[in-house]
Amino acid sequence: MEVIILAGGLGTRLRSVVADVPKCMAPVAGKPFLWYLLKYLTKYPVNRVILSVGYLREVIFDWIDANKDEFPFEFDYAIEEEPLGTGGGIKLALSKAQDPYVIILNGDTFFDVNLDALCQWHYSSKKNITLALKLMKNFNRYGTVSLDSMYGTIISFNEKQYCDEGLINGGVYVVNRNAPLFEGLPEKFSFETAVLEPQCATQNLQGVVQDGYFIDIGIPEDYEKANQEFPHLF
Repeated sequence: MEVIILAGGLGTRLRSVVADVPKCMAPVAGKPFLWYLLKYLTKYPVNRVILSVGYLREVIFDWIDANKDEFPFEFDYAIEEEPLGTGGGIKLALSKAQDPYVIILNGDTFFDVNLDALCQWHYSSKKNITLALKLMKNFNRYGTVSLDSMYGTIISFNEKQYCDEGLINGGVYVVNRNAPLFEGLPEKFSFETAVLEPQCATQNLQGVVQDGYFIDIGIPEDYEKANQEFPHLF
C-alpha cells in the first residue's frame, strides 16, 4: 500500500489551543497527532507514505527525521510552496506516487478504517474513487452523503445542516491514480467540489460504510476529546 497524508492544513480553528505547528503536529496525549496516524498504518502492508506539506513544514521534516526508524515504511514529501486547496494538494501528492491505487488520509482526522477491506472493495467496484463513510448521529458540522445501498454508488453530497442520523465523508479515500480526475482543472482547486461532485455525477464514486472510531481534531472541543480518548485507543 502507498498512502498520502494531507498534512498542509493551517489549523486556524485550533490556534486558540495549539499554536506554531501544523495541525497534524498538534500534541495529543504527549505525541503529535501524526504519530497516531502513522501507528495506525503499521497495522497494514504500507510500504510508502507521502506527506503533503506546506505551512510550517520544517516542523514535520524535523520530527520525521528524528522518528522515522519507528515506522516500517519509506517517507516522501509533496511540498506546496503556496496553498493549493485540497484538490491541488492531492494532485501534487499523486504525482509523487508510484502505485496505480493510492490511499489518501486527512492529516487532522483519525478514522479506524479497515484498509485491507476498503482496497478490496475498491478493486472490485472498478470506480475511480472509493470513500470510507461514517454513520453519525445528532450533528450539524458535516455535510451528508447519499448512498445507493444495493450497489454502493454515491448518489449525492448534501449541504451541512442538522441531522438526527446520516453518513458523512470520513476523509479516507482509495484513488485510481491513472484516472482522468484532474483534466482541465487549475493549479488550485477543491477536491470536494471540483473532483468528488463531478465523479459522483458520472457514478464513478463508491462509498463503503465503516463503523470504526472517528474523530476530527479541527475544532478545540474535539481536540480535547482526542487528548482524553487516545491513551485508551493506542
